[in-house]
Amino acid sequence: MTRGAAMSNARPTEAAVEQRRQDVLNYVIDRGEARIGDLASVFGVSLMTMHRDLDDLAGRRMLRKKRGLVEAFPSLTMETATRFRVGLHTAEKQAIAAAAAARVRPGASVLLDDSSTLFPLARLLGEVEELTAVTNSVTIAQILSRAGREVVLAGGRYRAEFDSCTGPDVLRSLSRLRTDIAFMSVTTIAHGRMYHPIQDYAEIKHVMHESAEHTCLLADHSKFGKTATYAHGDAGIFDLVITDDATPEHELDAIRDLGTEVEVVSPNDEPVGYMRITPESDEWATAGYARRGGAQ
Repeated sequence: MTRGAAMSNARPTEAAVEQRRQDVLNYVIDRGEARIGDLASVFGVSLMTMHRDLDDLAGRRMLRKKRGLVEAFPSLTMETATRFRVGLHTAEKQAIAAAAAARVRPGASVLLDDSSTLFPLARLLGEVEELTAVTNSVTIAQILSRAGREVVLAGGRYRAEFDSCTGPDVLRSLSRLRTDIAFMSVTTIAHGRMYHPIQDYAEIKHVMHESAEHTCLLADHSKFGKTATYAHGDAGIFDLVITDDATPEHELDAIRDLGTEVEVVSPNDEPVGYMRITPESDEWATAGYARRGGAQ
């Protein structure tokens, strides 16, 4: 057997298998359902391998397997539970997080909601000296605490499926705080209007933007063009929306029409500069970042 043939028959690493399974999950979520045979062809694996992948995902309750096809769970489940969200669109989330983190200076106070989109941001903020963070997310609190940052956990009713706190205690806690910057994400956004399928979390997101001097919405392209049960304002309440370059242009125009700045980043681009709040000023200052149309 030649070396090339041996390499082609080598078993993929666990990391490669897990990445393929996350890609399969993304594919099914984007389409709602898919035939198993089609998935095997799309991802270039045998039918037996695809069945193993799908059995694993179904066992983790990340999709529903039926005879000959698989389907995504209802949007209420898919758009909220942390176990679904954390592995989705990771490259886009990383690029968005890098653009957001570059806005934070040492010594700043930041407010973060419980969105999985903010997990990569929390890891980057762990490198910011003398940072103080406020969050209702246990995951984010742990990330920043392990990095040695000051963390205020807005506690209330703990919801294990989201690994975060909700309820009137969280709302009261937020109403007594004022931070330099609030970073938030959104479950869905359509024509600039934001939605969440769970009322308690919609109320928290509605209140959070009032607890900061500056506000920034982080949302990858998968959030756009959909609605959910409870509206909680529009993107006009934010100073800035950061998204990726797969977001439809008409959705970006709807946000700009509300008077909000939009920054579009690409997961394929490296930062070519930085964006920050200067220590001397409360103004948002731009010093260049890779975005649609190139560096600004």
